[in-house]
Amino acid sequence: MTEPDRPLAGFTIGVTAARRAEEFATLLERRGAQVVHAPAIRIIPLADDAELERVTRDIALDPPDITVATTGIGFRGWMEAAEGWGLADDLTRSLGSARLLARGPKAKGAIRAAELREEWSPASESSAEVLDHLLAEGVAGRRIAVQLHGATTEWEPIPDFCEVLRCAGAEVIAVPVYRWTPPDDQSSMDRMIELGVSSAIDSITFTSAPAVASMLMRAKETGQLEPLLHAMRGRVLPACVGPITAAPLEELGVATTMPARARLGALARHMAEELPRRASRIQANGHLLSVRGNCVVVDGEVKQLPPASMALIRALARQPGRVVSRENLLAVLPGGGDDCHAVETGIARLRSALGTPKAIQTVVKRGYRLALDPAECVDNSRERP
Repeated sequence: MTEPDRPLAGFTIGVTAARRAEEFATLLERRGAQVVHAPAIRIIPLADDAELERVTRDIALDPPDITVATTGIGFRGWMEAAEGWGLADDLTRSLGSARLLARGPKAKGAIRAAELREEWSPASESSAEVLDHLLAEGVAGRRIAVQLHGATTEWEPIPDFCEVLRCAGAEVIAVPVYRWTPPDDQSSMDRMIELGVSSAIDSITFTSAPAVASMLMRAKETGQLEPLLHAMRGRVLPACVGPITAAPLEELGVATTMPARARLGALARHMAEELPRRASRIQANGHLLSVRGNCVVVDGEVKQLPPASMALIRALARQPGRVVSRENLLAVLPGGGDDCHAVETGIARLRSALGTPKAIQTVVKRGYRLALDPAECVDNSRERP
């Protein structure tokens, strides 16, 4: 492939998906990205989910007035699980006697595949529009079944959806289709959080609201929530497949990016456009430098750097052209220490790794800086001072 065919070369992207993770990672890698995978959730097999079976029997015996289908995979999985429990016919009859609302085209397709028919579906594919539609017609005294996206947490939008309906007087039946829990081994997610906090990754992608909620829960448990949110408000780009997935982050004041259509392929294409557009570009001593999560692109060539060199170049690039003292550079080196000779050694290694020794200038008795003409510096990064 030529370089234009690999627009994500030099970028490190985190993938939190549990489903279709390999497919998504391949789409990113074909565009040149280095992918770090840390599944944020573990999906409970529907046939093994006792809570879903209990709710399904309840609905089969006592049909709701309205059923809201939020996802195609969830609705299809629900029907398949009901088949395994011998409840498919009873559930179909019950749902057929109720009004069915579909959040989007995939949910609509799943409803029709079950030989049922939805009454209404919003063009926006938005849960908020479904909620507005229900509230506008009045829900007091109505029995409404709502297919959930996952487990109930403080960061998931669907439980809020249910709570608003309850406050408006509805009896809400929560249907926990494809219920999720955090993964049994959370070490890979801890590593992803660590990479985000240290800005050693360029973007973290999310393909479901539960994945967002699970990562936020884990960051809170490990005392890394505020540092992670700070990183995602700055240099680490949070990319979501659609507005429902983005909602928990947006509620916390984290601006996200997403494609026009909520599809994996569209998200991969969006990343290939958005990350290069936002990347820092610094003209230093006649060379074009772009500092990424775990590498530096010099004149279009990706230079993989060890952690110490990356820490130094990030500190220098944070305010291009400004002098950074030896003490401040020492503070960012892994392991710290009190010997400024470690900084001199680190800068020498950094210059060698970049292949552009004069791009980093020594300022006698003060420290080091990137040797650039400010007029030639173009910095589109999300880094905050």
